[in-house]
Amino acid sequence: MIVALSGGIGGAKLALGLARVLPPEELLVVANTGDDFEHYGLTICPDIDTLTYTLAGLDNPVLGWGRADESWAFMDTLAGLGGADWFRLGDRDLALHVLRTHRLRMGESLSAITDDVRRRLGIGPRILPMSDDPVRTRIRSDAGWIDFQDWFVRQRAAPVVRAVEFAGAAAARPQPEALAALGAGPRAVVICPSNPFISIEPILAVPGMRDAILASGAPVVAVSPIIAGQAVKGPTAKMFAELGVAPSAAAVAARYAGLLAGYVMEEGDDAEGIAPRVVRARTLMTTLEDKVALARMVLATADALR
Repeated sequence: MIVALSGGIGGAKLALGLARVLPPEELLVVANTGDDFEHYGLTICPDIDTLTYTLAGLDNPVLGWGRADESWAFMDTLAGLGGADWFRLGDRDLALHVLRTHRLRMGESLSAITDDVRRRLGIGPRILPMSDDPVRTRIRSDAGWIDFQDWFVRQRAAPVVRAVEFAGAAAARPQPEALAALGAGPRAVVICPSNPFISIEPILAVPGMRDAILASGAPVVAVSPIIAGQAVKGPTAKMFAELGVAPSAAAVAARYAGLLAGYVMEEGDDAEGIAPRVVRARTLMTTLEDKVALARMVLATADALR
């Protein structure tokens, strides 16, 4: 079993590569839910949905989020009625949010709903939320605390980041099947190339998750989301800079201090000061072949460390 920790776009790319080289029963993706929020009464799970659409082959490769076969009549009508349209919900995507919200209110767990959707869309590997309890990422700027999606989408990540917190994490329970997979001695734990602050650290903030990874005995291998000091997509580099750290592959590795056995980073980037074993690779994933090649490299790195 490979247990992969993932956020949205970057993590989903590597998850797809792993899904193409592993039997479906040998891959479990633990998804960040710190980005989840309620919008117009609906429970939105951006990272789970990006992983689901990507592994189902339904993702929009241009935007990196949402579905490729999307239409926007709902949003156009909503805007015409004076509604807030800063968070775009496509017509097909909307069906998933409505169904998820209804089933949650009927008492089903987020894990059960996510797994049922996965099976209905023909996805082999498991996708599980980090917890069935709500955890919400918040950003502190000069104007105070801001809910993550407000900061990231509505304000386009413009406010300066002074701190990050995960509201509800202290009381959250780790997803039991994820803990069981870690306890069974997985082949490796893979930290996908996702933003450490807002995609991976919320997972690690759930009580028991970090300890379970350490106790698993599996090599932990991370892939850097930073290439030449810049993030491929998203606010990772901006967040590092605003928190007083020069954005680099080394800075990402330092966020995972004490966890990593191996670290896969872009060819040519500076590896000075990185404690785990460094492996150089092409980490920019623009084609399916890139995703598969990087997945094979990550697995080979993990196997060499066992």
